[in-house]
Amino acid sequence: MVFVRWPDGTPRCPYCGASKLTWLAKVKVYRCYGDHKKQKFSLRVGIVFEDLPISLDKWLPALWLLCNSKNGISSYELHRALGVTQKTAWFMLHRIRLAMESRSFAKLDGPDSAPVEVDETFIGGKFSNMHCSIARKKFLGIPSQTHGINKAIVMGMRDRQTRQVRAKVIPNTRRDTLQNEILEHVSKKSTVYTDQAQGYYDLAESDFVHETVNHLAEFVRGQVHTRGIENFWSLLKRRLKGTYVAVEQFHLDRYVTEQVFRCNNRATRDNPLTDADRFALAVPSHSADAATTPAPTTEPPAPSHPETAHDGSSAHTSQTHPAPQDSAASSILTS
Repeated sequence: MVFVRWPDGTPRCPYCGASKLTWLAKVKVYRCYGDHKKQKFSLRVGIVFEDLPISLDKWLPALWLLCNSKNGISSYELHRALGVTQKTAWFMLHRIRLAMESRSFAKLDGPDSAPVEVDETFIGGKFSNMHCSIARKKFLGIPSQTHGINKAIVMGMRDRQTRQVRAKVIPNTRRDTLQNEILEHVSKKSTVYTDQAQGYYDLAESDFVHETVNHLAEFVRGQVHTRGIENFWSLLKRRLKGTYVAVEQFHLDRYVTEQVFRCNNRATRDNPLTDADRFALAVPSHSADAATTPAPTTEPPAPSHPETAHDGSSAHTSQTHPAPQDSAASSILTS
């Protein structure tokens, strides 16, 4: 577990970053000699596994299963595999999705690089599959052409050169919302390909090279298309419909994050990642403030079928470091 948490094999204090530590074997914690309040810490301090009663022999297999399952894994399947309750499995999956979140501040593309595809999609139940009472409540008096009403909106960007995707849930498709996201994630003077949605109008005035494709007449015009990001939407919706069944809008961003991680860390000819590589990338190393973010104040009610309700869905003998590897981590990494 030491080499999973610290790839160079040198444990460091999560509070001050010091590497001068002592391993206290009896209590299985490290002691730091820095001048700060908490001088003792375990392997779990500073990551999303901190202060949770669930042991690492449950967390690490769950992490392996989620990041290496192409179609995702439902909380019911995880609860059967690990022998925990469905509520615990649901909570673990959301913690792991938080750890998968990219915190990169680097912008996509540049003036001399490949173009960036930008698109948005609507995610929600089909009108034809809804009970008449629900459909009447959601769509009464709304024209059938406005298919995005009462649905969640996800915006995505894909760099054609690196094949990296960024996606997030947005509140609306207004011009200021869409273009602010592009300004935040794409370098100026980059080439941006979109469809002809009104939200992208006058994007060239923000110092971008903007080209559009009219989906009423064509889907591809030479190199101008958005088929790459549309393929990501297809994969995302297949996971939601096939594995998670019903996802609540207020949890959707976590599922989008999971799919972005899976897409950006897939094995390719240029980057032949293995399951072990992907697991190491997914091992959470974020600060303790992120670790406490998604913990619900109350447990979600148990769903009537997989993911429906809320997936919609813790005098010494001293020796110098490193400590012995955790048995659960060792078994996973060597398998």
